[in-house]
Amino acid sequence: MENADKKPRLNVYQIEKRNAFLFLLPYILLFTVFIIVPILMAILLSLTQFDSVNFPKFVLFKNYIYLFTRDKVFMQQVLPNTIKFALIVGPGGYILSFFLAWCLAQIPHRPRTVLAIILYTPSMTMGIAMAVLWRVIFSGNEAGYLNNTLLNLGLINEPIQWLQSPQYILGIMIVVSLWGSLGVGFLGMLSGVLNINSELYEAAYIDGLKNRFQEIIYITIPMMKPQMLFGAVMAVVSTFSAGAIGVQLTGSNPTPQYAGQLIYNHIEDFGFIQYEMGYAAAVSVILLLLVMLVSRISYRLFGTRD
Repeated sequence: MENADKKPRLNVYQIEKRNAFLFLLPYILLFTVFIIVPILMAILLSLTQFDSVNFPKFVLFKNYIYLFTRDKVFMQQVLPNTIKFALIVGPGGYILSFFLAWCLAQIPHRPRTVLAIILYTPSMTMGIAMAVLWRVIFSGNEAGYLNNTLLNLGLINEPIQWLQSPQYILGIMIVVSLWGSLGVGFLGMLSGVLNINSELYEAAYIDGLKNRFQEIIYITIPMMKPQMLFGAVMAVVSTFSAGAIGVQLTGSNPTPQYAGQLIYNHIEDFGFIQYEMGYAAAVSVILLLLVMLVSRISYRLFGTRD
């Protein structure tokens, strides 16, 4: 009877497993509520016709069919603009972050800290900086810094409407995005370079390493793959989710003749201006798939098997 009344004791492994689960439980709940549930709701909403007033009506895949067959703005403007923007700003900002992080790692601590803060600051003040700085630089009148400089040099005869011209707006968006691309991915790369054991470089030069380029290829990059992966994922997410930049520069959504329209803007246009929530959800699902695809490619390039 005494043995039957005794409760089974948990072994050490079971206790550690339980404690680990309890430790992860808040994160699991938050991830489920704020990530998994919204994604599932967006997928479900993308299969409906919903104007935020009437009850949603299921239309199955009609939104996706319309998106790829009848939405000329998406296929001729939005998707090409997004791909161009992503191919330039994503890899460009990523390479720039790594290069500047490596350069800063070569200088003493105090100037490195100051320069790191200077380079990181634009990513924290993008909205304010675009409204105050870049709109003044690219202003379409003679007072604009760029127009004023070009007029004084005799390169143009009259002011150019930089922010209202379909010919220039996407290029300006790319320049501004590259300027503000040194965010947390840059800091991650800087910490990765600084944490590499200096003895590895010394041993490599003894074994026949000849120059800094070989140092980067054979030691720096392989030793900081986790930081490289983190920077790549951050670059992918920030690039594909960009959209406010075009609206803030031009002051309108959609941008002039859709020249600076990205997928993010297309979602805002249909979701919060035209109130076609079902269609906007379908576009957001396509954006999610694009981000997942490119993130997966980044993981294959910089992920480890550990």
